[in-house]
Amino acid sequence: MYSKELTKGTLQPIILKLINEKGRMYGYEITQEVKTMTSGKIDISEGALYPILHKLEAKKVLETEKVFIGKRVRKYYKVTKEGKKMVETVTEEINDFIETLSLIFNPKPI
Repeated sequence: MYSKELTKGTLQPIILKLINEKGRMYGYEITQEVKTMTSGKIDISEGALYPILHKLEAKKVLETEKVFIGKRVRKYYKVTKEGKKMVETVTEEINDFIETLSLIFNPKPI
């Protein structure tokens, strides 16, 4: 598993990308999907996830839908129309960042 310091700046783009691709997701589903996709290398805690989701909801990047499952309420998050633009921007930015890191950590021989 990667350190919190290493993954901290990538959690928001990861969360946005996943919700956008799946259409809508709830919190626990997001954490499990990330864990599965990364073979456990990235583990998003609830303490890290929910502040990001709430911040994105406050910025109108995400909207929520409450679904009643028996007596429980499940809150699904969905990317808004404005949020889709942000998903494109953060995806481009993270891909550019990965390429830049490659220049440092995997330099091409001269």
